Amino acid sequence: MSGQDQSLKLFVVLSKAYKFVMDRAVKDMKRNGLSATEFSVMELLYHKGRTPLQRIGDKILITSGSITYTVDKLEQKGYIRRVSSPDDRRVTYAEMTPLGTELFDRIFPEHAKVIDVIMGELTAEEKQAAIALLKKIGYKAAETR
Repeated sequence: MSGQDQSLKLFVVLSKAYKFVMDRAVKDMKRNGLSATEFSVMELLYHKGRTPLQRIGDKILITSGSITYTVDKLEQKGYIRRVSSPDDRRVTYAEMTPLGTELFDRIFPEHAKVIDVIMGELTAEEKQAAIALLKKIGYKAAETR
């Protein structure tokens, strides 16, 4: 098999694996009444804390229009709030509310277990190797835009 054929095969296998992994992960997210985008925004805020709205899209790869819509929905549910920057009027932060933190304290450990089960066929060493290889692919793809 030529190098190009191997690249194409890897692309197909990677795409299919991503689809199946994401389908399972999204199913778990929806079980808790959150869309995948809502869950992703909340997970970012849960782990990173207060984040400028303008930076959320870079962190979880969604468009600014989707961020506004998602933040609005999460605000309506009482899980996050917008906070104006005291230093720069152009900057607005999103942060979790106590209700949002309480929800994530409850649901995130179970979600992490689901992800661990999905990745369960790999040893710790294989997971590290996969992380390194996928980062290498991602960096190359980013530089060839």
